[in-house]
Amino acid sequence: MSGPTEVRSKLELDDARISVGVDEIVALVSGIFEYIGCSAEVAREVAEHLADASLCGMESHGLMRTLQYAEQFESGYMRPDVEPEIRTGERGATIIDGNGGIGIPAMRLAIDEGCRVAREQGVSALAICNVGHTGRLGAFTETAAYRGFLSICFGGGGRQKWRQVAPYGGKRAMLPTNPYSIAMPGGERGPMMFDFATSKIAGGWIYAARSAGARLPDNVLLDPDGNVTRDPEDYFRGGAIMPSGGHKGYALALAAEIVAEAMLGPTRTEGGWLLLTVDTTRYREPSALQAIAEEILDELRNCPPAPGFERVEIPGEREREYRDKTRDKGIAMPRQTLRQIEALAQRLQAAGEAN
Repeated sequence: MSGPTEVRSKLELDDARISVGVDEIVALVSGIFEYIGCSAEVAREVAEHLADASLCGMESHGLMRTLQYAEQFESGYMRPDVEPEIRTGERGATIIDGNGGIGIPAMRLAIDEGCRVAREQGVSALAICNVGHTGRLGAFTETAAYRGFLSICFGGGGRQKWRQVAPYGGKRAMLPTNPYSIAMPGGERGPMMFDFATSKIAGGWIYAARSAGARLPDNVLLDPDGNVTRDPEDYFRGGAIMPSGGHKGYALALAAEIVAEAMLGPTRTEGGWLLLTVDTTRYREPSALQAIAEEILDELRNCPPAPGFERVEIPGEREREYRDKTRDKGIAMPRQTLRQIEALAQRLQAAGEAN
């Protein structure tokens, strides 16, 4: 471990950050999930996914989630001893069933299956159900884009368990953060990809702020009385996240909730997801698509920046650029969060040795 590297975060910390090597933290987190009962393969996949999210600057979906996942495994909210499978629903729909386990392996299986079917048929539509948290959606849709597919993924249906976001015009948390991700082959620098919650801030940022003892950005969170606050504890006292873009974010969240719960069926574990995959080569040669996409993207990059901005960025490129800058330097983690993960590993190891 060493001093902190460059950090892009929405958290305002009073405490220091500590840089930890990627291999070191992946081994530590993999060990935690193996102690809890995950297979070595699932434990490694989840740990690598979380580390990659942190490397991309997505602290809300990064290594901090180790603490949340461990708590959910130990409480029985998620099962550690299962793996996802493909099945056909009663009405003929293709379903990736997570069997109550963590959603990261299930989402990876869904992307693989969606791409396979779309390559054969041109388009694929499938559901991902009975899963826990699915990690950073953009990591999965981007994988499909690198293979030549347009992928659209969104989900919800967990409002009974995850009352997080106030509807537009309301002050009480009613809906989950119901994220969307779309990715497709792009220009010379890789796919165009976006991944965002329909709330002003992802729920993971609130947990990250609480874990790190940090404050949130202004104008994203309401306290229980409907007043704007920066204290993450106000969320846990009955506050609510504000919808992104007012009525627009609320509408997107509501659409995802109805699709997931009314169309896909009763929610089990955390939520349901719909994944649409399209083979872009059915419409145009990959080289032609890339050439036109690069023309569009380059034109946008060269747009004069507005006051307060250094440049215009392309969705997806920022994460890849940040990963490239930080991979060899390590992950700069809030000291409190890292210490909590280390303490968790020590507790689980001690319990295992005692048994």
